[in-house]
Amino acid sequence: MKRVILLWTVAFILTAAFLVWQKISGPTYEVRFDTEVAGVPLKGELLRTHSINGDLPVTLNVSDPTVTGTVVWRRYPTDHPFERLEMVNENGKLTAALPRQKMAGKLEYSVEFSKDGQTVHVPADEAAVARFKGDVPNLVLVFHVSFMILGMLFSTGCGFEALTNGGGIRLFSRVTFLFLLLGGLILGPVVQKYAFDAYWTGWPLGGDWTDNKLAVGALVWLVAMWGTRNAGVGRPTGKWWCVLAMLAIFVIYGIPHSIHGSTLDYETGEHIQVMMVEFVRSLG
Repeated sequence: MKRVILLWTVAFILTAAFLVWQKISGPTYEVRFDTEVAGVPLKGELLRTHSINGDLPVTLNVSDPTVTGTVVWRRYPTDHPFERLEMVNENGKLTAALPRQKMAGKLEYSVEFSKDGQTVHVPADEAAVARFKGDVPNLVLVFHVSFMILGMLFSTGCGFEALTNGGGIRLFSRVTFLFLLLGGLILGPVVQKYAFDAYWTGWPLGGDWTDNKLAVGALVWLVAMWGTRNAGVGRPTGKWWCVLAMLAIFVIYGIPHSIHGSTLDYETGEHIQVMMVEFVRSLG
């Protein structure tokens, strides 16, 4: 019993750690900043994802009314000249709104804060990129995310059971595959359709890493499920398939979410995938 409790506790902690990593590492996580201009502290965040049903808000609480802000922006990925939008000071907040875009449309933007002849740029190195998406029904999103979390949890637990010659790998491999199938290959395309008007943008139709990760994750556990078909108590047949599948899921969940996702090509009106630039941005 102690072995089981310890094993699944570690599996839960690892699952939680990977989920936190998925949230903070991808290109949709807010760009947070903490700086100052002329001695006035500036702390806030810039959004990198927004609904197609509204303009993108750029808002900062500022204690000094003499601080001014200008949003510098353009559509992404284009070589259009940057436009400048003055922020308005209302009730202690500097605010502006960037125009909403179509599904998968993106804007790259930064903010210039000024006071007493001093200027600071946020972000300091390169512009933030925000992507617009359709609204996904909450119920669909809850089940999609929940099944993917459970898939990660049972993947880790099954791998640990295999490493310790546990007797439940046949059952756990099937449960893992079921959750990845439901959450990834069934509800994943539904979420994609609501958000970007396409059920599938991975191989062979496109290069969306998220779709491809879901397919690979389900495939490796399908193989592990087949490999453990004769496993039983005291007979961990196919256990190394479970270990390899667990390690594959670790790699998959270690890749930031939404990398190389759908992007609107403003020249053609088609959805494309922009790869290395976004990958580098997500790591920076």
